[in-house]
Amino acid sequence: MARASDTVDSGADIGVARPQRPKSRRAPFANLLSLRWAAIALILIGWFVYYPIVDNFIVSTTDQDIYTGEVTNVGLANYDRLLLHDPVVLLALWNNCLYALISVIFQVFGAFLLAAIIEDLKSESWRRLWRAVYFVPSAISITVTGLLFYFIYQPQIGLLDAALSRVGLSQLVMPWLGNEHTAIYAIIAMSQWQGFGYSTLLFAIAIQKIPRDLYDAATIDGAGPLRRLWSITFPLTREMTGLMIIVTITGAFQVFNEIMVMTAGGPNNSSQVLGTWLYQKAFIEDNFGYGAAIAAVIFMLTMLTGAAQLWYTKRRRVQL
Repeated sequence: MARASDTVDSGADIGVARPQRPKSRRAPFANLLSLRWAAIALILIGWFVYYPIVDNFIVSTTDQDIYTGEVTNVGLANYDRLLLHDPVVLLALWNNCLYALISVIFQVFGAFLLAAIIEDLKSESWRRLWRAVYFVPSAISITVTGLLFYFIYQPQIGLLDAALSRVGLSQLVMPWLGNEHTAIYAIIAMSQWQGFGYSTLLFAIAIQKIPRDLYDAATIDGAGPLRRLWSITFPLTREMTGLMIIVTITGAFQVFNEIMVMTAGGPNNSSQVLGTWLYQKAFIEDNFGYGAAIAAVIFMLTMLTGAAQLWYTKRRRVQL
């Protein structure tokens, strides 16, 4: 004989409709309240990020004295001067591009290779050790690093020239920061030393997320280390590579502290970049409108670079 509970259960199994509770009338109001945090964030971002960007473009069309408050509308004259009549801007832009190119080579592709080598080590203890060794320079302040290399490059007491003389390369001894042809390269070298370990650590994290089964299967199929690197590691870390290229290039166009600490743009403006030339014009020479025009150019360059790289990375995305 069937029990009453069996009848109820069988009714539930065949989908007997049950009465539903009426929806709360306060649900729409609760949703509106949940949007308040998003509204607060949008207001803060708009006020502290987007409004200054728009205001900078407005200021770049003026000639104003930040001490007296006198403002004169000059239209696009600052951009005309910047693009056609200021040779230091072209030199600064070249230095930024050089900075970006060398940084991509070392801090993206060089860091990727080093991270792959470290993560291929068999011992976890050795992997942790080398990650820490390469990350330590990134934990040092860029100002401290700049001062450290300033003394390393000193002609009389510097470690670099002393080492060159000791190994018989005295012909290479020179004032590295006082020479127009070597100053920017000396600064870039310092920057690569300081940021190389951070990029390596990010690539190491990306490589750790790749399933080890892929490497095991490739090894069984006879793939060597280079083949595994090219066919597995590189494609599956492409998103991190794209992100690091964006960060590295935008950072190269925004570089400021390294130059100011070591040479302040000298000698003879040979190590100027757009950021330091902006500072020189806006805050030293009191030409705030022209400085805003340089800032607008930096913004447009970084935005275009980031958008192009994001578009390319999205097209070439690899999914497991």
